[in-house]
Amino acid sequence: MPGAAFRKLFLVLCVIAALAAVAWLSLRESGVVDPFVSTYDRHCSRCHGANLEGVPALGTALVNTELSHGDSVAALGKSIAHGFPQSGMQPWSAQLSAEEIRGLAIYIAERRVDRLFTDFKVDAPIAIPGGIVETEAQAFRVEIVTDRIDPLPFSIAPLPDGRILVSEKMKGLRIVETDGSVSELISGTPAVFDDSIELVLVWGHGWLLDVALHPEYASNGWIYLHHTERCADCTLIARSVNRVVRGRIRDGRWVDEEVIWNPGAEYYSFVPDIGAGGRLAFDDAGYLYISVGIKGSSNFDGVQDLAKPWGKIHRVHDDGRVPADNPFARTAGAYPTIWTYGHRSPQGLEFSNRRQQLWSTEMGPRGGDELNLLRPGRNYGWPLTSLGLNYDGSAIAYGEWLDLAFDLNDIEQPVVDFTPAPAVSSFIFYEGGQFPRWQGNALVGSLKASELYRIVLDENDRLVRSEVLLKRLARIRDVETGPDGNVYLLLEHAGGGQIVRLVPADA
Repeated sequence: MPGAAFRKLFLVLCVIAALAAVAWLSLRESGVVDPFVSTYDRHCSRCHGANLEGVPALGTALVNTELSHGDSVAALGKSIAHGFPQSGMQPWSAQLSAEEIRGLAIYIAERRVDRLFTDFKVDAPIAIPGGIVETEAQAFRVEIVTDRIDPLPFSIAPLPDGRILVSEKMKGLRIVETDGSVSELISGTPAVFDDSIELVLVWGHGWLLDVALHPEYASNGWIYLHHTERCADCTLIARSVNRVVRGRIRDGRWVDEEVIWNPGAEYYSFVPDIGAGGRLAFDDAGYLYISVGIKGSSNFDGVQDLAKPWGKIHRVHDDGRVPADNPFARTAGAYPTIWTYGHRSPQGLEFSNRRQQLWSTEMGPRGGDELNLLRPGRNYGWPLTSLGLNYDGSAIAYGEWLDLAFDLNDIEQPVVDFTPAPAVSSFIFYEGGQFPRWQGNALVGSLKASELYRIVLDENDRLVRSEVLLKRLARIRDVETGPDGNVYLLLEHAGGGQIVRLVPADA
């Protein structure tokens, strides 16, 4: 068989395998298969009820009640493993594996917070609270800025004059005016493609992702776009690669475009852009950070390989030059822009001026969502280890497949573990003037949970407490602080996206 024909056949087979994997994942996530439920039904439902409601004289309810021995995943796992023989509950450590016990703990924790693994809230009604929302530190109101956004937006960037840039994955870039009206698409931005397919969630190639302003935007006008460039010859199979450009908007057109970061055509991947990551963040020295998720041939390919750009956070100068002090800039064979590696699905990326640190939020598999402090050159573990489990209930142990030995002490652990996973999205460290009692706190959005969290850390970067500020709102895709000091949320919904803002109750 000629070489070109063989390569085409091989590529087709790879794509068929990838699509089969996507379809299988979609079936599992739509409720057809859930090994956690199966384990519960076999071993727990007789005493605790099919819906965890409890069975009189046999077992206590596991939902809608306080559990005297704790309801964290760790506490639930301990209770399952050791049991309470004095009250009639047998220990399960001899009959169930460690993974099965942790899977049960995750499943019970999911049900306790009404966070079904199969419910992604893609069409749940957007529930804007009326009146004042009372929280522990600060009361606020929620105002609608606009409800005229595409159902699948990705990012917002509030402008100094009160307008807002918004990126729509499969449409392009628009401007939201101060009266809530939305502009036509800005012409000339990188091409995007609206030919995705919906398998529970939407899968496609060639999307517009993050939009960010240069720290000196007021004087230089530079706007940065993170997108996935689709290959020009995608007539048979769609493939794409993460790419960052900058440009300016003049008279409704995207002009002066410059390529800032581009791994190149050799890294085109048929893995859908849902795994692309795609965030941007500037620090106070003007360096630009770029997040790239699992865009290799699988969710573990290349993530631990310093020669490949996937599963990494990258660092460049604002014009794309490679900083000489990047941790792997002088490592033979390494991609020189890498700042950190071992990332699965980085959904948020922020620099805290107050702490002088770079942070990220990251989605795990079933459980294991994280808030991470990003230290240069460090390994964040994927796919070697995770606090979550695979969707089939097995432990994360791809290191055995890849023949990669590692010491857990060399893996950076999350500062905050979000298990059961809410599907964390974007976040900020609040440093505005409207909410003084939130100063320095992380405000973290979520997709599946439809919640906004306030995370309080101490001076040693340890979790002090967390609070749910908003419940059952909508899928929160982005969180930003406006120049007015208010907090802006970008909401995605099958019926149309919205931007809302949080303002102090006494404003």
